[in-house]
Amino acid sequence: MKILSFILVVLLGGFMPAGNLSAADKKQNPHHITVKNSRDLHAYFRYAPDRPIVISGHRGGMLDGYPENCIESFEKTLSYMESFFEIDPRLTKDGVIVLMHDETIDRTTTGKGKVSDYTYAELQQFNLVDRNGNVTAFKIPTLKECLEWSKGKTILNLDIKDVPLEVMADFIEKEKPVNVMYTVHNAGQARYYLDREPDAMFSCWCKNREEFDKYEKAGIPWRQVMVYVGPKMKPEQQALYDTLHRNGVMCMISVAPTHDRAKTEAEKIAGYQSEIGTCPDVIETDYPYLFQGLDLTKQYGLKDSL
Repeated sequence: MKILSFILVVLLGGFMPAGNLSAADKKQNPHHITVKNSRDLHAYFRYAPDRPIVISGHRGGMLDGYPENCIESFEKTLSYMESFFEIDPRLTKDGVIVLMHDETIDRTTTGKGKVSDYTYAELQQFNLVDRNGNVTAFKIPTLKECLEWSKGKTILNLDIKDVPLEVMADFIEKEKPVNVMYTVHNAGQARYYLDREPDAMFSCWCKNREEFDKYEKAGIPWRQVMVYVGPKMKPEQQALYDTLHRNGVMCMISVAPTHDRAKTEAEKIAGYQSEIGTCPDVIETDYPYLFQGLDLTKQYGLKDSL
């Protein structure tokens, strides 16, 4: 079985886990993902049937005292475990790209009002608040600060809010990060970024065969794609998952709208374990740290490749 898995890995593009970390790097930074170029980035997301489930921090992940979309929270998560992070770029009044999921700052800071009504400097008067309402010492970060921090540490998945496609493409072209991917909701968005950046990596919404066909028609290379298939792996969509896997594509679910909302940590973890049993390739969660110690082995990971 291990020989078969090795052959499949080679055929699917030579995936090497954890961004091709050397033994020395892995010992020094056990939870870091080192991406040196687009080839490493594409390889990290290449489907391999016997690879354990990968965990992604939704809104950057969070825990008590550590708010969403916050560099300090990313760092805290990586002190526990390997993870990449989905984050939410949004524009200030003066055109600075910052991280903020909501249109307003009411829920996640000590301030009130729309992000777009404040300059970046004005936003710095407020502090970030964690999910339990605790005020922290942390400030709203810029995307540029996040890119600088993330080098050699992890991968950032940009779930772009109100930043126009052209503005974001111009920003990425200027900064030239090698460890960034785009969340796209349709083939048109993916095609725009691909035309601007031929090596771009995507997290594509692809919940059914019709959406799959649109990405195919648009010429989006599957070697540069991970897909979000919804909050659950659905048995009726197994043919879609099989097709994606044959193309070397990892399937991601998000427990943010489901089990992350359970009242207790024990209830959350029980929910996570039920989804692990359905063998997704990636699980996105608000609380990556709760996956510590869970068995992320895909027990039936080889079935759809035989």
